[in-house]
Amino acid sequence: MTWTYNGEVYDTLPEDYYGFVYIITEKETQMKYVGKKFFYRTKTLPITKTRKRRKRTLVESDWKSYYGSSPHVRELIEDKGVETLTREILHLCKTRGDCAYYETKEQFDREVLLRDDYYNGIINCRISRSHLSANK
Repeated sequence: MTWTYNGEVYDTLPEDYYGFVYIITEKETQMKYVGKKFFYRTKTLPITKTRKRRKRTLVESDWKSYYGSSPHVRELIEDKGVETLTREILHLCKTRGDCAYYETKEQFDREVLLRDDYYNGIINCRISRSHLSANK
């Protein structure tokens, strides 16, 4: 199962973006889940004989095989498989702050806590103006 963005398959690791906001939809019931995922994760290299300090690097995350953090979606995958879901990227984001902002914006705009056709059970965010790419 692949990600789609603007109606096209999206499977390339972008250099200019840090993450994305997505929606996962169950085909049969049209139940949805809105979340965010980062293209990269940090990896800390240990101290060695030649390197006296730990070194942090960015490596590709598991975004290609990711299906959300919702326990409902995970249970659905165990019961019915990934073929029952569609995965769509709503926003490509340049910073972590952009991801947090657009995820929260989508969740409020779609009223995910008030409607019965969303798996989302919580909206959790803490965003500073300085974290948004528009302010850099």
